Amino acid sequence: MFNALRVLQAALQKEKLEKFKRRVSLGDLLTDRWENAREYGFGEGTSCYDNVLILGDVKVGAHTWIGPNTILDGSGGLAIGDHCSISAGVQIYSHDTVQRSVTLGRAPIDYAPTTIGHGVYIGPNAIIAKGVTIGDRAVIGAMSFVNSDIPAGTKAWGTPARIAGDVVTD
Repeated sequence: MFNALRVLQAALQKEKLEKFKRRVSLGDLLTDRWENAREYGFGEGTSCYDNVLILGDVKVGAHTWIGPNTILDGSGGLAIGDHCSISAGVQIYSHDTVQRSVTLGRAPIDYAPTTIGHGVYIGPNAIIAKGVTIGDRAVIGAMSFVNSDIPAGTKAWGTPARIAGDVVTD
């Protein structure tokens, strides 16, 4: 049985490589990114890799790309708009356990809704903290830690993320 699965995986990997010039995880060989998104109730034309961790109440608009190895924590509520790019390795949170940890379990888990507007680009491996709102058409740089709101039409990066200017669109 194991050998048969291994042969199937090799054949699917070869097909994917020849057709798209990419190698993906077994889960992504066996599933369709657009079908994954539909099963979660995400908007039309949205794609979501099989290895995305999705927790709680996550709402995603239309034509949004959710890259591989991301975390979408909706335990406190998470809304992501239309036409967004959530790059590989991004982590978006709506809860944290800081107070619970430092009080040795006496304090509860903290929850706050997190909102990502329409047309937002979040670069690879960025982390968005609970309760943050990122406005429409904002750009978040790779490897940034966003722990405060980012206004619409601005670009921000760093740890913690700081506004670096306006997004220029044609």
